[in-house]
Amino acid sequence: MDNIILIGMPSCGKSTLGVVLARKLGYGYLDTDSFISQREKSTLQGIIDKYGLERFLEIESSVGSEIVCDRVIIATGGSMVMSEEAMNNLKSLGKVVYINVPIKELKHRLKDFSERGIAKNDGETLEDIYNKRKPFYDKYADITVDYKDGCSLEETVEDIIKAIENN
Repeated sequence: MDNIILIGMPSCGKSTLGVVLARKLGYGYLDTDSFISQREKSTLQGIIDKYGLERFLEIESSVGSEIVCDRVIIATGGSMVMSEEAMNNLKSLGKVVYINVPIKELKHRLKDFSERGIAKNDGETLEDIYNKRKPFYDKYADITVDYKDGCSLEETVEDIIKAIENN
């Protein structure tokens, strides 16, 4: 296995799953949102507030298009999938796994996302963001792992590993 790139909506579990998956496989781990925050010395929301959505998306795209690594689990920010340049680079590095969580479950997990650092236009709802990004997740995914109600973190990680091995 090369790298494994996790994509999906905010709160779908990319970061949590990525850490456990990396530990289980003996891979490194990279969370692009954390990397951006550290590099810019600000929270994602702080970057959006200070520079605007457009600049944030440019920074995110730049980070995604410059990643070079081996045997790493990469948890992307939810909006990175909208950057063709970043996604083409990531796809060249390994398997892209879409963590598909239904909108109803995302709403339950993300009650207030105003300070979460989610790349969105003013007035956009979670449904708007989901509907805008879903075609990109489907386009770039090599593998889709669907959310299963009641499934533990470890079971989901096993589902991801099996899906990768069978792909």
